[in-house]
Amino acid sequence: MTAPLLRQLRVGSVELKNNLALAPMAGITNAAFRVLCAEGGAGLVVTEMVSAESLKYGNKRSFQMLELLPGEHPAAVQLFSADPACMALAAVEAERAGADIIDINAGCPVRKIMRSGAGSALMKKPQLLADIVSRVVKSVKVPVTVKFRVGLEPGENLAPLLVRVCQEAGASAVTLHGRPASQFHSGPVDYDAMAAAAAAAKVPVFGNGGVENADQARAVLATGCAGVGVGRAAVFNPAVFSEIASGLTGGGAEPASPAFRIGLFLRFLELNAGIYGEEHGLARARKLVGYWLKGLPNASSARAAFMGLKTLKEARELLIQYTR
Repeated sequence: MTAPLLRQLRVGSVELKNNLALAPMAGITNAAFRVLCAEGGAGLVVTEMVSAESLKYGNKRSFQMLELLPGEHPAAVQLFSADPACMALAAVEAERAGADIIDINAGCPVRKIMRSGAGSALMKKPQLLADIVSRVVKSVKVPVTVKFRVGLEPGENLAPLLVRVCQEAGASAVTLHGRPASQFHSGPVDYDAMAAAAAAAKVPVFGNGGVENADQARAVLATGCAGVGVGRAAVFNPAVFSEIASGLTGGGAEPASPAFRIGLFLRFLELNAGIYGEEHGLARARKLVGYWLKGLPNASSARAAFMGLKTLKEARELLIQYTR
């Protein structure tokens, strides 16, 4: 009997309500955004990547990135470093902060991260990656997962090897971005590489990359992946998880209306203000406002006006035109 496309999924000791996960995105998946995605139907949310080295040296901002809100669980904290001992210490701090899962970043393609030996650079050193996974697994009681890519360059498929390395070192699941590191977030997704990785896996594999709707999620699941990671499609619509879930179960959920999207954005701003203070919370949202306003009338002028806002009242007055 074929397993249903949308289903509960167990990652180690953690039971997820469904197999749709928010992919980590630097500068985007903060606590306020993760709450919206959890409310929008994600079975698992993941933090921005947090520097284990910074935690080691007591960096205040990095410790703030570990903080989780009640409405976002189950939540994974993603850590990065090329030092197994440092990663183990950071994992302990993340577990202490309430992480349900520790996720190891072995897929970030940013040059600065790779130069340090972390992120996608770990894909070239499977023994070091195994050492990191093993040390982290031994240091915490919560499940440990790993995220990596199919390869470093087009045509390369390191995923089956890395799946075996990670699961043998104790990982409870992996997330596979179906593009090579050199392509960042553009270009075709390699479903054949995903299928090869899923076939090699004894633990759940979340397929990630370019998923915006139920049809694309279905294509990922058709490779044998147990779950789907959704990233950029959630940036301006955290309810995309519910839309995908409906599509996978034969429903016909309509895409979110502009008014609904802006209503979510206002809630995001309120949550951000609660975490960072009103003015700072609005400042941190400037990076995202273009996503939320994309395709709406007078979006460019509204975006420009948003850059100078300092209060939630001003934000509501600016955005009210899109909620009618």
